[in-house]
Amino acid sequence: MSATWGRIVIKPVGHPIGGLRHVCGGLMSQEMTYGKLVEACSPGGASVLTCVTDLAPAAGPHAAVAPARYVSGNNASYAFQTRFVDGQAMSTALIDSKSSQLNRVELALADAIRDGDPLLGRTPHLVVHYPDQEVADYELPHRVFDGHVRAGSVDGRPVTDHPVYRAARDATPGNARALLELSPVSLVLGSWDSTRRAHQGRYRSALVGEIIGVLADQSDSGRDIPRRGGARRDEVAPSVRVSPKDLEMLVDAQQDELSPKNVEALRRTAQKAKAGTTVSAAALGLGSIPPALETLGLVACRQIIRSHVLSFSSLRQLRFGGDLDADVACRSLLAALALAALVRSNEELLLRADCDLVEASAPAFSLDLRNGQGEKLDRLDRAVADELLGAAIERAEKQAGIRWEGQVFDVVGNPIVHGGVIEGEEEA
Repeated sequence: MSATWGRIVIKPVGHPIGGLRHVCGGLMSQEMTYGKLVEACSPGGASVLTCVTDLAPAAGPHAAVAPARYVSGNNASYAFQTRFVDGQAMSTALIDSKSSQLNRVELALADAIRDGDPLLGRTPHLVVHYPDQEVADYELPHRVFDGHVRAGSVDGRPVTDHPVYRAARDATPGNARALLELSPVSLVLGSWDSTRRAHQGRYRSALVGEIIGVLADQSDSGRDIPRRGGARRDEVAPSVRVSPKDLEMLVDAQQDELSPKNVEALRRTAQKAKAGTTVSAAALGLGSIPPALETLGLVACRQIIRSHVLSFSSLRQLRFGGDLDADVACRSLLAALALAALVRSNEELLLRADCDLVEASAPAFSLDLRNGQGEKLDRLDRAVADELLGAAIERAEKQAGIRWEGQVFDVVGNPIVHGGVIEGEEEA
């Protein structure tokens, strides 16, 4: 049973949160308000806002999950790390990385804008247009400084010559206003103009996050993951072998749908085959694959933890060409944008196959109060986040004269770049 006293909500003891457990594990919790956001974005304010959620395998504690996969040499691998959990150094697997978690935040923002969300739809952004595709800054790896943007044009001239883009590119943490009104997501989720000859814009991500799994097996062999079996059954024939000439004909008929590497490998196989022999057509998806232990297995976890951190310290490094009140209003707007996108991202627990998770508890929010003190916050859901964002937009417009009306900077994508795109293939 909880009781409300003014804006203070009294609740039973909740989930303790990391290093703040000695001050956040009490009875009091408070709502996150715009006033708190302003205080946090002002000099000497809170360092961070954190959100921690206990997750669990959807099928139950007996189920193993598939962590994020990486390439180590020529082999697939998982990222194992030692973390300090519940007072002990524990072996963990990285279930979802920082970059992947930010991608999910970007996806939530993109969906909201495309769905006409009345608040997030007001976020200024940049769009690169190709004949059959368009992509926004919040979907590009390097955001406003991405190669797709810099190679594009506006009104027939290079985008890098356009005064709006040049102003954003020449922005600095000392005055990031041009970037704020062109691509604020580049300030919240980070961006780096790494290929520029000089005056590179570098903005760290104010919002970070990850999911880790504490391995059930903490022994030395816990990180030695056994292989997992795989197989494919072809209802027509367990094995399809054709003549080299027929293989080349099959490749010719499908080459526009196959990757260049696959086409090259198949042609090489056909050309090397001796006359009168047959070759396997398995590379074309034909025939069965016998059961074999070839791929990385799953990992069993005793605990899965998702955590996000919004750094007010990093936002306080940004100024926007106004007085202190105006700068604080702009920082608060960026913080509110991050929270609105984050809560929407948290609404969807979509990771990958064999990694379906559920929430074992509600997300636990806390606010740093400096000097080792912290404050537990009520659940920050979409309604609360939208209230914060609405207030932040209104204040930034009034206090700093910010234009925040969903303006879009349209860029025509370079056909050379578009022509070089190979679907389904990534650089090594």
